[in-house]
This record gives sequence, structure tokens and C-alpha cells, in this order.
Amino acid sequence: MELINTSWFQPPTLLLTGIPGLEAVQIWISIPLCVMYLIALLGNSTILFIIKTTSSLHEPQYIFLSMLAATDVGLSLSTLPTVLSVFLLNHREIEFHSCLTQMFFIHTFSSMESAILLAMAFDRFVAIRNPLHYTVILTHSQIMGMGLAAMIRGVVLMVPLPILLKRLPFCKDVILSHSYCYHPDVMKLACGPITVNIIYGLSLVLCTFGVDSMFIVISYILILKTVLGIASKDGQLKALNTYVSHIFTVCIFYVPLIVLALIHRFGTFTSPLLHVTMANLFLFLTRVLNPLVYSLKTKQIRITVHKVFKSRKNLLT
Repeated sequence: MELINTSWFQPPTLLLTGIPGLEAVQIWISIPLCVMYLIALLGNSTILFIIKTTSSLHEPQYIFLSMLAATDVGLSLSTLPTVLSVFLLNHREIEFHSCLTQMFFIHTFSSMESAILLAMAFDRFVAIRNPLHYTVILTHSQIMGMGLAAMIRGVVLMVPLPILLKRLPFCKDVILSHSYCYHPDVMKLACGPITVNIIYGLSLVLCTFGVDSMFIVISYILILKTVLGIASKDGQLKALNTYVSHIFTVCIFYVPLIVLALIHRFGTFTSPLLHVTMANLFLFLTRVLNPLVYSLKTKQIRITVHKVFKSRKNLLT
């Protein structure tokens, strides 16, 4: 009996999707998308430059912020080619292995960002709960170790995703729901058994984003308890000022991520427009708002940015 070679079932190309029903005006939609990418890349790159070149900002909270900015830049660059290709050039095709590569980087940077948000929550907890030992507990070597651990965890846990998908035959329509490659979206196109993929994907979500978010919530509950125990109102307001900006950052990262995961898991009958909306919120919301939030809410960064731009202006004149 002749064995059937299923390798041909792996599609040479997949088709990305812009906004269903608005294909005629996608070139105009590309304008605000380009602006958002520009804000995300310039904003986060500016934060990286400011923190690197300003010695007074070489403190734990700013080093963690630079890590967050670096992951945002990485995630933006991972999706930029396909998103702009779909909306600006109306070019929807992506080669199968290129899709798997993009998917790996998207999920790796997302996992890294989740770990860094947890590290930032721990940083704020130590700073507010035990300020006298802050720099003793969070030394530069420990901070670099935490950043390296976040990167290694992301890479090691996400490597199996493309490997598990590559073994599957794809004999259905090869039309994706988004303008970039997202694991649940690619997985549902397979016509082979995907039980292992589902179990591993669910385990990843629980072991990374689930565990991270749980410890972040615990950290912020303890922070809030400590803040409310501060005697002076001025001290409470100062502590809450940084507390609120971190909570906002955590919310704009996890809420779109959770909703997008739920849509792919249970939203068989939801509108395609909802899929696209949540996918773009996950893609742009954190990357665009993070540099704006930290530039406006963090006094040291705001002052440094103003000084840098003022000095550049003086040099030009």
C-alpha cells in the first residue's frame, strides 16, 4: 500500500486579512496605522535613548522601563512588514515558514513583555514596601538576570509552537483572520489532529500570562495596602501616582490579550470585525500608549526629554 506524502498539504502561502468589507479604503486606513507605528517606534526608541544616555536614570525602575520599551520595539518590528503590506500595498500573501517565524517572534516578545511587567510590579513593591533596602535588593546584576530570564523563558517556551504546527497537514482554506500570524489563528487552519497544539498552547497561556498576571495582582494588592498605610496624604499621592501608571500599563496589555484569546477559543460565531478590532488593539494599544504614559507620568523622564529636545533645538539654531 502506497503511503501518502502529506507534505504537500502544507500551503506554500497563507492569505492575511485586513478589515473585512473595507478592502476598498484600506489604503486610507494605512495612514493612521503608519502614524501609530511611527509613534510606537519613535516613542519607545526615545525612551531607550534617554535612559541609556542619562546616568541619573540608571536606576532599577528605569532599567525595567527600558526593557519594556525594547520589547515593544521588537513586537512592532515583528508585525510591521505584514500589516503595512496588507493595508498599504494590498499584498496579502505570506510564505508558510515566514508566517511561522513571525508568529514565533510575536509570541516570544509578548511573553517577554508579560515577564517584564511582573518584574516592574515587583520593583514598585520593593520601592514602596522597603525603600531603604531598594537598591540592595535590586542590584544591576539581579536586574540583568531578571531580564535575561524573561528572554530565555520566552524563547524556550515558544520554540515548540512553530515546530508543532509544521508537522500538521493544511488542507483547508488558508485565509487568516488578521494581518499578522497569530498561533490560534494558524492552528485552526490545520486539518490534522491539533489536540497536542491546543494542550500546549493552553499550558503556555496558564504558565506564562496566567502566572504572571496572578503575581502582578498580588503585588499591587500589597502595594495598595502599603500605600494606604502611609500616614501623610502627600506620601500617599506620590506613591499612588506611579502605582496608577503601572496599573494602566498592565491593563492595556492584558485586557486585549485576554479578549483576543477568548474570541479565538469561544468566538466561532462572533463578527470578523470584532476579531480584527481586538487583534489591532492587542497590536497597537500597548506599543503606542506606553511611551506616552511614561513620558507624561514620570517626572524624571519628562524633564530629561524636554532637556534633550531643547539642547537639540539650540544646536540647530
